[in-house]
Amino acid sequence: MSFEVSLMEWLQANISGAIIAFISQFSAFGEELALVAVMGFVYWCHDKEFGRKLGLLVCSSLILFPMIKNVVFRLRPYMEHSSIKCLRPVEPDADLMNVDAQGYSFPSGHSTNVATLYPGITVFSKGKKKIKWVISIALMILVGFSRVVVGCHYPTDVLCGWTLGIFMVFIISFLDKKIKNQNVIFAIAAAIGTIGIFYCKTSDFFSAYGILIGLWLSIPFEKKFVNFESTRNPISSIIRLVGGAVVFFALDEILKIPFGKEFLNSGTMVAHLVRSGRYMIAIFVSLAVYPMLFKLRIFSLEVPERGEEVGDGIY
Repeated sequence: MSFEVSLMEWLQANISGAIIAFISQFSAFGEELALVAVMGFVYWCHDKEFGRKLGLLVCSSLILFPMIKNVVFRLRPYMEHSSIKCLRPVEPDADLMNVDAQGYSFPSGHSTNVATLYPGITVFSKGKKKIKWVISIALMILVGFSRVVVGCHYPTDVLCGWTLGIFMVFIISFLDKKIKNQNVIFAIAAAIGTIGIFYCKTSDFFSAYGILIGLWLSIPFEKKFVNFESTRNPISSIIRLVGGAVVFFALDEILKIPFGKEFLNSGTMVAHLVRSGRYMIAIFVSLAVYPMLFKLRIFSLEVPERGEEVGDGIY
């Protein structure tokens, strides 16, 4: 809509480059690294059952919004209007006009992610939730505004991303209460996602599909062969989180080695399926195999309870 273009032109023309650069950093809260960090902490350190619910929620959302994008086909603002600059591309190493790499515009993936992850934590967690909702809404607003300012999304992309994210939170939380067997919910998400394989042309969908399958496969393996415990120790939590992030991102890069960069960026169905396979393996190893290391003392240090014997004294 014309008013959106005018608004984006005005914002980029009247907000200083330094402020835009600062605002753009809030986009990180809806990006892959933030998702790995937050969900990784919940799963590896805080509560793995909570982490699985959160993972199912986020994966379902990650699959759905690119499926919508590949039906609407709305190009990003900077792709259609030379007066709008792209200041934070989705894939910095790819051509800005490469739709396969940069993705379509509607709805905003960052806005969907932030409206799924942080409200999802609030809904699934226990205790007082008012402050969590305040933080969640603040992050939604900041991330959404950042995506408009950097020229990657129209305001309506952001609004619909927020709507989709919140919708997914309540749908998955509803199914979680009604369906006791989590495999059924995974099967529903995977079945819906399978439809996207036949028509989605962008890499974000295939990344999400691989992540969902990897998470699903990791659950029975971890329960049968690993069954790790959560940790309350800050040092162990940091070690687990950093180690898990290294394993995930390193595996993703290692699994690219057998394939040339040109092939991986070709946008063919085979390349997309390879992408799904890479993410599936990286997630499975990170969630089901890597936690085997948690049996080592450095990964499982605990803070003693009050009154518990520690050495020759009482804590």
